Amino acid sequence: MTERMNADAQNIRKLIREAEALADESMIAFARLKQAMISARQNPEAEMDAGQSALMRLNQAEGQALSMSTSLLRVHAELNKICVEKMAGDQETPLTEATTHQPLVMAD
Repeated sequence: MTERMNADAQNIRKLIREAEALADESMIAFARLKQAMISARQNPEAEMDAGQSALMRLNQAEGQALSMSTSLLRVHAELNKICVEKMAGDQETPLTEATTHQPLVMAD
């Protein structure tokens, strides 16, 4: 493995982990927002349907964030395949069912 390939692999490894962390952070932010919205509408002065359409849109955004996270996991798995093929597995980042909380069956 050349020095350039090693540097590229290290950079990609760092960036994929950052992207995965940002996806997780967005889902945490959505959850906090949802909690605040639901708590606010429990105010006796608020109407029962206050913010309902906003909550529905937030649920859509949460679904999209989860889909993005799943796609990033697939990117990670593909990068691991390349690493194994080109670098004899020296830089592989473990990606297992235990870390993804779902089976690693990738649809092509």
